[in-house]
This record gives sequence, structure tokens and C-alpha cells, in this order.
Amino acid sequence: MTLGDQRFVSLTTFRRSGDPVATPVWVARDGDGLVVYTTAESGKVKRLRNDAHVELRACDRRGRVAPGTPTVEATAAVDDSEGAVEDAESLLKAKYGWEFGGIRLLQTAERFRRGGPPRERVVLRLTVD
Repeated sequence: MTLGDQRFVSLTTFRRSGDPVATPVWVARDGDGLVVYTTAESGKVKRLRNDAHVELRACDRRGRVAPGTPTVEATAAVDDSEGAVEDAESLLKAKYGWEFGGIRLLQTAERFRRGGPPRERVVLRLTVD
């Protein structure tokens, strides 16, 4: 089973100090690569703008990685181009179905709770090294 087939993947990005930060994410295949959907102001996006190197490992919903799970080295690019978010949403909805729809509903509720415009979304394009 490849990472694109996993329900959750631990995406490890790196701080300027080199310290790793692992985050469980949903991923979908997009051609030969993977896509992740996130907010433009997320910590992982900030870290990726400084260092595009990432590590990927299969994990559970809470980010727990089973002992012996292999680590895959990859490069990430932040894509905020027109259509990229919509394309990624379609891929994730096709893979996760109602679960992804529930996330979209929570995003809408969050917008009303905090007020203001919706948070900008971006796509992380992951290419295995």
C-alpha cells in the first residue's frame, strides 16, 4: 500500500532550528504526487516556505505512527494558484466522502464563530524524492 492509499499520513516539516514537527494530515493522489489541503497561515506552510524537505509516514487519526513504519522523504511546494484548492477538494472528497464534507461544514461554522472572511486555503504538493 502506498502513502496515497493511507487514511492518514504524518507530515513532518522542519523548523529553522531543524526540529521536526509532525502533523497528521489527509492526503490524496494527484498524478505521481500527493496533495494536502490546509490554511495558508498554518505552521506547516510557514515552515515549508523556509525548508521544502518533508518526511511522510503512515499514521492513525491522532498522528500515532506504528513502530517500524518506514519514512518516505519528499519535497513539498505550496500551491495557491487559481483552481488548485478546488481540484484538491475534489480529490479529497472523492477519497474521504462524507468525512471531508464534515470538515467543510466545520470550516463554515468556524468562520461564523470568529467572524470575518474565510481563511485562505492552499494546497501542499508532495513529491517523493
